[in-house]
Amino acid sequence: MKIRSAIAGLPSRTISNSDIIELIAEHSADTFDGDLVDALRKVEYYLRYSGSDTRQWLDEGERPIDLLRTAANKALEQAGLRREDIDLLIYTGIGRGFIEPGGAYHCAAALGLGNAHCFDIIDACMSWTRAVQVSESLFRTGQFRNALIVNAEFNLRWGGAVFPQLLRMPRLDVLESAFPAYTLGEAATATVLTAEGNEPWEFHFASRPDLAPLCNVTLEGYEGFCDPSDKLAANGVGSFTSFGFEMHELGAAEAHAVFERLTVPLDEVKALFTHASSKRYWQGMADKAGLGSIVHHVYDRTGNIVSASVPAAISSALEQGVVRPGDRAVGWVGSAGMSFCAFTFVF
Repeated sequence: MKIRSAIAGLPSRTISNSDIIELIAEHSADTFDGDLVDALRKVEYYLRYSGSDTRQWLDEGERPIDLLRTAANKALEQAGLRREDIDLLIYTGIGRGFIEPGGAYHCAAALGLGNAHCFDIIDACMSWTRAVQVSESLFRTGQFRNALIVNAEFNLRWGGAVFPQLLRMPRLDVLESAFPAYTLGEAATATVLTAEGNEPWEFHFASRPDLAPLCNVTLEGYEGFCDPSDKLAANGVGSFTSFGFEMHELGAAEAHAVFERLTVPLDEVKALFTHASSKRYWQGMADKAGLGSIVHHVYDRTGNIVSASVPAAISSALEQGVVRPGDRAVGWVGSAGMSFCAFTFVF
């Protein structure tokens, strides 16, 4: 299997850390119990400490499907494929407009992909990586030749899982479960994979389902579908709740364990692509793993773009000439669930 192209489509509205602070200040002024100025100072410090600078959000008149369509069309053009050549379309990630049917069907209709088999994969920030692994497995059956993996991580609409609830901080301790929301950006990506005789990919996964309560967006009636936990719906039913500090702390050992299962010599690796949850955290992880000099970050520019993190980083590296055909790369992701993956491939 080979990556023929990877394209990221970012919305046009640039949001700085200062903009985030101003939004929280505006919506928390009448409700915060305590010293709001001190709380905002802490949020600003945590953002800078994580490596955050800016992120892109949808501006007025911009639509996720348009950004996704532009990215997909460019990916197909770069891959030298026609729409009718795509026989597998996988829609991944959290951002979506439909529970039924899968977002892949509406995406295929918008792109004019009349020959594509369609389905979705939802696995939080691991979604794109899971979709790539599934694509390789399906290629091995001989039934498919050309796959398009897309996502549209646009989760910051007003009245959604993030805003306005998490801008209205009632007290300082809410930061424990709300801070990751302030790092979020938005993006669409499109990745073209083809069933070619390239060097096989190597995937290593691990799961810690006991840590599932640490990051959730719950639905009405969720209580009947899980065991109780005081962390679930801590910010309210339907609101994004993420204990990010705890996730990074508890997940480090698991992430390193899957990385150490890779068999590739590290001196052959030209680039490392990670989940964009924190530049500082993943730089530290990369340094410990011996790949700190080649990690390609996007978090400082895009924020946490969920399942779009790795394909957006690959797109950025290709655009900048960081990687070329024949170069070996490593992907490294930690996700809600919790799940962990390290994988390697050759461009």
